[in-house]
Amino acid sequence: MPNRARGGRQPMPERPAEERVHDFEEVPLGYTEEQAVAEARRCLQCRRPTCMEGCPVGVQIPQFIELIAEGRFAEAARKIKETNAFPAICGRVCPQETQCELTCVAGKRGEPIAIGRLERFAADWELNHGEVKAPDLPESTGYSVGIVGSGPGGMACAADLATCGHDVTIYELFHAPGGVLRYGIPRFRLPREVLDAELDYLRSLGVEIRVNFVVGKTATIDELLQHHDAIFVATGAGLPRFLGIEGENLLGVYSANEFLTRVNLMRADRFPEYHTPVHCGNEVIVIGGGNVAMDAARTALRLGADHVTILYRRTRAEMPARKEEIVHAEEEGIEMHLLAAPVEILGGDEGWVRAMRCIRTELGELDESGRRRPVPIEGSEFGLPCDTAIIAIGSRAHPLVPQTTPDLELSERGYINIDESGATSREGVFAGGDIVTGAATVIGAMGAGRRAATSIHRYLVGGE
Repeated sequence: MPNRARGGRQPMPERPAEERVHDFEEVPLGYTEEQAVAEARRCLQCRRPTCMEGCPVGVQIPQFIELIAEGRFAEAARKIKETNAFPAICGRVCPQETQCELTCVAGKRGEPIAIGRLERFAADWELNHGEVKAPDLPESTGYSVGIVGSGPGGMACAADLATCGHDVTIYELFHAPGGVLRYGIPRFRLPREVLDAELDYLRSLGVEIRVNFVVGKTATIDELLQHHDAIFVATGAGLPRFLGIEGENLLGVYSANEFLTRVNLMRADRFPEYHTPVHCGNEVIVIGGGNVAMDAARTALRLGADHVTILYRRTRAEMPARKEEIVHAEEEGIEMHLLAAPVEILGGDEGWVRAMRCIRTELGELDESGRRRPVPIEGSEFGLPCDTAIIAIGSRAHPLVPQTTPDLELSERGYINIDESGATSREGVFAGGDIVTGAATVIGAMGAGRRAATSIHRYLVGGE
């Protein structure tokens, strides 16, 4: 067993802000082998690993960290993949600080083990050294499962079902798979070659991915059930929410969903090589305080904006974005205008946005989210110039699949209702992820996909 190391957490090497704002290359550089081993040796190898209680997909955290500490990097990656087929993704975008690292015993007296960074290291090492290998698969069960959506929930469900011996086909409406991992998360946080490598691994398990297939138009759920024994709906929550204020229809006003999709999926950052331009002005205001708001703001900066402001109605402490993303945004020069909310978006003569009228806020009583409610301060209105406004205040369920699936029970907000097994009101149809819970995390969707795969397997073959 390696000697347990004392001392602080290994810092993550990163590209300097003044360099990275000019391109879309990844910001964190990853651990070296020496750094990874040093960090892994900080792990206490607890008899009761509470870190695992904070992992939605049940990664065997102490075991893979011990393998890294011993220098057995490929084995560490394979240990992770026993319960999480996509560690290179999760090691980059999961909020470990509020999950596995939050419950790490080492964090009670010092800094928690950098579990996410070690997960990324193991996955990257396996890929960079040509060590990625699909596990031995069982004989086919003869059952077929269709999965609607190729985002994190659909990917996780597909991987588990394939390793159970089922034939799996994913149906994706866009021309490239990955869902929110491709159209929502910028390349500087999740490089496309990393996402594509994870998708290649999924295909190596025998999973077929059909793109440009709009379930509800190309075929309905009922029509897919003629070809599959079960269906898993993992369409996410991709319909943007708006503010409901004057001026949202002006030119230069985007939902974050549209803005990021144009850049991330349709490559507006490489116009005219790709014929999908996106207008980005010099004075950009992004409304919201989550990861999507940070992604939109940092993307606008890389598209050439002179000044980017994030307008958020609470304080920095209430921002739902990861602390790392907030720090990166501030390092890159993005201004945080806190305790303020938009009242009206103002336009010029030709219909383009030119300014935003705002009002200052203060925090009142707790709301349903457990945070203090922002209350407008009477008489505190002020204006901010802007020629681009990006609204990043969340998303809701797209109605296409529910509207074309008779007898599918929905919540009041249009999300799909499921029971404890993930089953919907329709026989053989399961659902999970954001289409059930509303917009949440990548790893939360993966956890839902894994739970649904277990239920679907039991539904098809019985037993455990």
